[in-house]
Amino acid sequence: MGLRVVGAGVGRTGTHSLKVALGQLLGAPCYHMIEVFGHPEHIATWTAAMKGDDVDWAPVFDGYAATVDWPGAGVWESIYADHPDALVLLSTRDSADTWWKSASRTIFLAMSQGAIAPAAIDERAGDWQEMATAMMQRFTPDWQQEDAAKAAYDAHNAHVRATVPADRLVEWQPSLGWEPLCAALGVAVPSEPFPVTNTTDEFRQMMGLEA
Repeated sequence: MGLRVVGAGVGRTGTHSLKVALGQLLGAPCYHMIEVFGHPEHIATWTAAMKGDDVDWAPVFDGYAATVDWPGAGVWESIYADHPDALVLLSTRDSADTWWKSASRTIFLAMSQGAIAPAAIDERAGDWQEMATAMMQRFTPDWQQEDAAKAAYDAHNAHVRATVPADRLVEWQPSLGWEPLCAALGVAVPSEPFPVTNTTDEFRQMMGLEA
């Protein structure tokens, strides 16, 4: 199975909801950062890719139909080059301010507090730390600074829009729900509401973050 969707949107742009939705629409799993928790053997590949090395994506995406969220969003061009027939899905929020408010209270707070990943992969904490550091350095070395992080977010999205052919690019925000995805994939819109998962509160509880 090859990837049908390559997610280029960074974390906290509704990516876990997209993971659930795409899994339903495509009938196969969607890769997301949470998948790395269950596949620590993938960490070395992600770390190498973040550092600009050529990697073999086949073992990572075996059995998956899509990928969203970090770490994939950090190296989406490499993944897309390996799956040129896929759609590129750029998930965003309504503004950089909205994205920063979510990211700074979840992902970035987790990293600053050393809550890098759930206890399930604590035995690989050093490897995970190396991957996470390489990922954020690739995004921007100044990811903890609001202005720099928002500038990196805007620059990332602008690069995706400027790079991907219009007929291969799907833009999506959480408020848009099923319709853009179903139209791009040529599938019917499900009758049930679009999934809403991994809210800020849910993320903070999962990671055991302090207030």
